Amino acid sequence: MLNRRVEPRMLCADLVDISWKDQAGRTRRGVANLEDISLSGACLRVDRPVLLGADIRISYPNGELLGFVKYCVFREIGYFLGIEFHPGNQWSQRSYRPQHMLDPRRLLSRTTNQPEPDMAPGTAPSNS
Repeated sequence: MLNRRVEPRMLCADLVDISWKDQAGRTRRGVANLEDISLSGACLRVDRPVLLGADIRISYPNGELLGFVKYCVFREIGYFLGIEFHPGNQWSQRSYRPQHMLDPRRLLSRTTNQPEPDMAPGTAPSNS
């Protein structure tokens, strides 16, 4: 799977409510584990497949993000959905901070003795 997001992904673990329409047009609802998130998309783990291209609503306390399914792949522990947010729907830590979140750039900077980057997604690491 190619990594097409240009902004940093934040690894996370949090439960979110999701809803989408199936092939018959019926609204489906479920709970998903949020695996990672960035300004323009997210990865969700669910227990059943969701149709490619399906519009999906990710609800969290005090808000929601709207997007569509870019990929759906089965791995040993469930289905992983790649979600691209619709234009005008951009994730922000100010509006939603997942319960457990880790910036992998911080781990890399610790192992390579580089300065730690800003926590804000989309911000380049400082060169100081």
